[in-house]
Amino acid sequence: MEEALLPLAMTSDPRPFNQQLPEPPDPRCVLEPQDNPELAPALVCALCCCFGIIYCCFGYRCFKAVMFLSGLLSGALVIFLLCHKERVLETQLSLEVSAGIALGIGLLCGLVTMLVRSVGLFLTGLLLGLTLGAGALLSTEPIYQPPSAWVPAGGLVGLALLGALLTLRWPRPFTVLGTALLGAAVLVACADYFLEGLALGSRLGQRLQALPALPPLCWYSWVLLGTWPALGALGALAQWKLMDEEHGGHANVVVLSHQRRHLQLLRIRQQEAKWHRTSPGVGLCEGSYRRQLSPNTRNPADGLAPSYLQSLREHQLGPGSQATAPHTVLDLDSDCGSTVPLTTPSGSTQT
Repeated sequence: MEEALLPLAMTSDPRPFNQQLPEPPDPRCVLEPQDNPELAPALVCALCCCFGIIYCCFGYRCFKAVMFLSGLLSGALVIFLLCHKERVLETQLSLEVSAGIALGIGLLCGLVTMLVRSVGLFLTGLLLGLTLGAGALLSTEPIYQPPSAWVPAGGLVGLALLGALLTLRWPRPFTVLGTALLGAAVLVACADYFLEGLALGSRLGQRLQALPALPPLCWYSWVLLGTWPALGALGALAQWKLMDEEHGGHANVVVLSHQRRHLQLLRIRQQEAKWHRTSPGVGLCEGSYRRQLSPNTRNPADGLAPSYLQSLREHQLGPGSQATAPHTVLDLDSDCGSTVPLTTPSGSTQT
């Protein structure tokens, strides 16, 4: 009896017939960098990479420059989105006009954040909270799905305000942490653009909208997301190292300035002591110090000899009247303080 031949079934998937074949990879997760990226976005990403390195490694060292860049970029981005997406005065502004308005207001915001320290610290805290909120929103995708768009929005606003208050309270550590994490996030975003065309940025927007049934992230997206805290930690360590070196150099300069000042005081005291030893009799009268007058300012009576004054007194009073007559003592020598009695009789009259 001949065996009945079963009809063959043609399927596109050969795995049920051969279980040893591996599962084909997901075409979405094949890492294919962009071959010919556009020039303008590539230049913007390269510039953002430079800013990210400055933020990450020199955020606290270049405090004024970082505050100016933060105000400029934040203000320009917000104003550009408002002008380009919304209708202003019932007219739709062009791209060039929106960019010009955004640049002008961004420059004003940058000057304010650079010159007013509290405003700069507040903005740094806001950016720190927003960066932490965005990272938490992306990393909790496999385990948490927000029921409404208000939940991630409220979480971001709360973290931003908390970061701003903490930065105002403790400026140095939170400025270092905020600039390091923000610079690391900018570097990760630039790498995400060149590798997968801002897939992480698109997923962040979807998470903010609380869209359900999102496809899982690819493995290289998780690798990029994991490099963000690692780069932030390295940047914070680099900033702390630079701050320690700067404070150490400042302390050495202060010590050297104190030593130099002390040596100058010792030299001045030695010169004064030497001057007192070399001229003990000049200008010293009865243990007191008096400045010696110049010859042009001396009184002509100072040059009279005491013997001449004594003879003049005896000639006016006569002999024998020196002991009984009251006399007035005048100081005629301004240098030595010698006293010569010049007396006039109380009852005598001059002719």
